[in-house]
Amino acid sequence: MKKSAIIVAGGTGVRMGSDVPKQFLLLNDIPVLIRTLQLFHAVADEVVLVLPQAHFDYWEKLRNQFSINKTDYQLVAGGSSRTESVINGLEKVNSPGLVAIHDAVRPLVSKELISHAFETAAKYGSAIPVIPVRETLRKVENSSSIVVDREQYRLVQTPQCFDIELIKKAYQQFSSNTLFTDDAGVYEAAGNTVHLIEGEHSNIKITFPADLIFASAWLNARFS
Repeated sequence: MKKSAIIVAGGTGVRMGSDVPKQFLLLNDIPVLIRTLQLFHAVADEVVLVLPQAHFDYWEKLRNQFSINKTDYQLVAGGSSRTESVINGLEKVNSPGLVAIHDAVRPLVSKELISHAFETAAKYGSAIPVIPVRETLRKVENSSSIVVDREQYRLVQTPQCFDIELIKKAYQQFSSNTLFTDDAGVYEAAGNTVHLIEGEHSNIKITFPADLIFASAWLNARFS
């Protein structure tokens, strides 16, 4: 069964306190985005990279600098929202088969998790990696808060993997302006069942400066 991947790279450097979009920041001398691309290129049959049009020139310089072949991926312009960006990526993926949709700024995902997501989606139609909540949770209500049972909650990660035809049909039911925080939400809102798999605590999303420090330390420990 054909395995495709869509890498969504539409972030900025605002919360990182950087002028450089976070997907282009260096992680142990290699840009975050390139690390992510290489992981999926090793597992998927095709990779679609979704970037804001304004970042194309910068990406071209990085691609040449780090010897990334154009044949390793398809480059697609992103939209004004994550939903629109994913839709643009899906248009480049042909059915039938599976597609994994992944945040570009999760460069620590393992190849094993990517493969497991594809295998599970082939069986159930979807595979969403999640991890347990470690900290105590409190729900804020107006000016007060109440504790909630953390065992009933999970933190959701990517790659989120789906049957291509099912996720395409799901996205077709909603406007590109509809607010969804992930693809599983779109899939579920269209009436499909989300199948959860075990994620990885190391599969963090690079958002704040401390995340880069953790990611660097984790890579050093893993490959030392």
